[in-house]
Amino acid sequence: MAHPEMALQIASLKKLDALVERRTKHEPLAFIRGKTEFYGREFIINQDVLEPRPESETMIDLLKTLLQHKTPHSKVQPWNIVDVGTGSGALAITAKLELPGSEVTATDIDPKCLVVAQKNAKKHEVDIKFLQGNLLEPVFALCTQTSALLCNLPYIPDNYKINQAAAMEPRQAIFGGPDGLDLYRQIFDQLNRGSVRTQFVLTESLPTQHLVLEDIAKKVGFKLQKSEDFIQVFRLEG
Repeated sequence: MAHPEMALQIASLKKLDALVERRTKHEPLAFIRGKTEFYGREFIINQDVLEPRPESETMIDLLKTLLQHKTPHSKVQPWNIVDVGTGSGALAITAKLELPGSEVTATDIDPKCLVVAQKNAKKHEVDIKFLQGNLLEPVFALCTQTSALLCNLPYIPDNYKINQAAAMEPRQAIFGGPDGLDLYRQIFDQLNRGSVRTQFVLTESLPTQHLVLEDIAKKVGFKLQKSEDFIQVFRLEG
């Protein structure tokens, strides 16, 4: 319709029909196209990763507000940001691009996710350290202090009914236990008993989960600083 002067060839029509057939089965458009947009940039996407949502862009906005106008804890040491459960790498890569000079590390328990994330890092020509492992465990031996953790972890309760398109995305990237917050309990527990100390923790969850998540964070010394839409910012007290 946008180009009425163009006549579609039989080969193109067959290809289009095959793509339409996939969409009629509720396959996400990002999987069909092999790409999606996040924070104004294009990212490679496939069935191994969760498609980044517009709600997560708020996490980048808040991160920039926290760090852009502050001096790093050392004049010779840049901001050290860790993206926990990176998936496609969209948050880690965007953080690196929006905060030039920062050091960004990204972790994921699924090696297939890291393959996609590394492809996206190469596409956007950024240097990010990718580590496989459970939440913060891979960075315990690498650093003792970070500026901020980006935690867009699975937060949908196990019995929550999702739409057919979302059901085609990796289940482990969506569901987070009976109340959806199991992985957030794990990461705050890791912060409490591990060797990594951080100034800020940014989380994404349903607004109805925010009070419970605030309580989880408070028990290990993190105080809610700000909430905006799905995102909460916690700051280490003291």
